[in-house]
Amino acid sequence: MSLFPVTNFDKEIYETMLKDFLPDKLIDIHTHVYRKDLEPKKDPVKGEVKRTVTWPSLVAQDNSIEDLKETYRLLFPGKEVTPLMFASSVTLETQEIHNNYVKESAEKTGYPALYFSHPKQSGEEIREKVLGGGFLGLKSYLSLSPIYLPVAEIRIFDFFPKEHLEVMNDLGGIVMLHIPRNGRLKDPINIAQICEIKEEFPNVRLIVAHIGRAYTRDDVGDAFEILSRYDDLMFDFCANTCEYAMIKMLEAMGPQNVLFGSDFPILRMRTRRIEENGTYINLVPPGLYGDPNQDPHLREVSQEQAEKITFFMYEEILAFQRASQAVGLSKNDIELAFYTNAKKLIEGARKDMYGTM
Repeated sequence: MSLFPVTNFDKEIYETMLKDFLPDKLIDIHTHVYRKDLEPKKDPVKGEVKRTVTWPSLVAQDNSIEDLKETYRLLFPGKEVTPLMFASSVTLETQEIHNNYVKESAEKTGYPALYFSHPKQSGEEIREKVLGGGFLGLKSYLSLSPIYLPVAEIRIFDFFPKEHLEVMNDLGGIVMLHIPRNGRLKDPINIAQICEIKEEFPNVRLIVAHIGRAYTRDDVGDAFEILSRYDDLMFDFCANTCEYAMIKMLEAMGPQNVLFGSDFPILRMRTRRIEENGTYINLVPPGLYGDPNQDPHLREVSQEQAEKITFFMYEEILAFQRASQAVGLSKNDIELAFYTNAKKLIEGARKDMYGTM
């Protein structure tokens, strides 16, 4: 049985619109590998405060390394895809379990990986875990910030403390940054702290994930005018279909600062994303992801409309395709975004950290 169905409509989109647009080799700079069955079973915490949206968890409970490879086979036939992988959301209790699984998966496949850090770890422990596991840098998440902080008040250094960034600066490691705060990319505190990282820790290979969560036009602000001064600051456009944000990113940063990512398993989702009243809405087939009222970003369409909804993954690439046409990217520029930039970043980190390519 297939991991998930691929319809004739999906195949038509890939064959007629995406296959020739994409290079033969892709590097997916942003993908999650984890197995829920490795976690100890525990009862839900009554009254637990959710610090993330609900809808991503509805797509898949986990994403084993075998599932990831099968996903690439199903969605990118004829292409060679290499991921930079890391765990999904962790806690102090599950962190070692999930990082060990990523480490084992990397050793088995040869794929590069990042260590999922927790802000309570010391810098010394971060260095030991990263180098001991052969990781190329760090990923962390805003939900690991001190629980007393309201979501809207979380700052980057609450989950990526400077002690960790100092280690990455010393090693020349990669840092995958999912920025917090309701203002997303345009938030002045986010912008100021990204600038602070680039100036205090210039050797950190910093990637701002999801174009800084600029999922709508209203999320962009003047961020690129400020951040374009850093010629080695990278942006991935995973889980983003905002053509406007992509155009602004490409105009300010150029194709040499852009990275393709999938955010798998989330982008196995069937959805078409729209903007409405300054936020994003994921249009989904009826019944596929449970009750749409559980998340304000979900909205069901009719069964007839659902027949023309493809994978979130394809929608992301189609949006980037439109943006690339709008700014006049060449075929070589496309290859930079989907392969060459990531290859250079990964090889540079590996050489600095371990002395090998």
